[in-house]
Amino acid sequence: MNTQKHISVYILCGGKSSRMQTEKGLVVFNKKPFIEWILDAVKPISNHIFLITENTDYSIYKYPLVADIHKDKGPVGGIHTALTHTNTQQNLILSCDIPMISTHILNRYLINSKVINSNIAFVSDSTRDYPLIGMYSTNNLEKFETAIQQNHLKLMSLIQSSTYHRIQVASRDFDALYNINTQDELQTLIQRKL
Repeated sequence: MNTQKHISVYILCGGKSSRMQTEKGLVVFNKKPFIEWILDAVKPISNHIFLITENTDYSIYKYPLVADIHKDKGPVGGIHTALTHTNTQQNLILSCDIPMISTHILNRYLINSKVINSNIAFVSDSTRDYPLIGMYSTNNLEKFETAIQQNHLKLMSLIQSSTYHRIQVASRDFDALYNINTQDELQTLIQRKL
């Protein structure tokens, strides 16, 4: 197992999702909560894994829970918290709603890619960007701090004001990026995997 000592992983567990009507990371897919699928994908990558949440339901996973420094600031607030908390320059930031993500995909496109040391690198399919499957350097901390102070909470526009790499994912790997925001999307995914 080739874990990277120089990368920390932060999973943004968010709060109660208004569209999912429940704690998104704990939604069950194929007999396991989303968070377990994501933890399985990142365990081979790093020994430094943190969950950005105040929900103690996640404590059963035995990873440190990190509360948002600024409440209700969405992903920008979550990433800011991660970059403030981390001891490594490079940080893998993931949302909690991507149960199809795998170690292979993360290694292939982010960890072992040439953009590992860029300020921000995230994956994209042919139609959508996935900034919450990305690597964020602590060089971004000041930018995120300022964004929160000014209440600029649109993550993509913040990224676009920085130096970033958009990594195009091969079409055969698109499924791994699929993020589940609603019960309908969850049912669609279940049907696809039957």
